[in-house]
Amino acid sequence: MSLYSQIERTGEKMKNSQIRNKAKQSNIHLWQIANKLGITDSTFSKKLRFELSEDETKKILDIIDELVKENK
Repeated sequence: MSLYSQIERTGEKMKNSQIRNKAKQSNIHLWQIANKLGITDSTFSKKLRFELSEDETKKILDIIDELVKENK
C-alpha cells in the first residue's frame, strides 16, 4: 500500500501537500527539486516530513516551475 493510500485511508493530512501535489502533477521528481536545492534526495524527503515555512514553500514551488520550463 502506498503512502498516499495510507494517508487517504486514515484521513491524515500529508505534510507539504501543496509541494507534493504540484510536483506530481508537473511530472517533477522530488530528487530533481533536491538537486536544484543542492541537497540529497533523502535530505529533501526528510525536510518534507514537517511543514515548511511559507518562504521555503514558495522557493520550492518556484523551483518546480523552473524545472517544468527546463523540461519543455
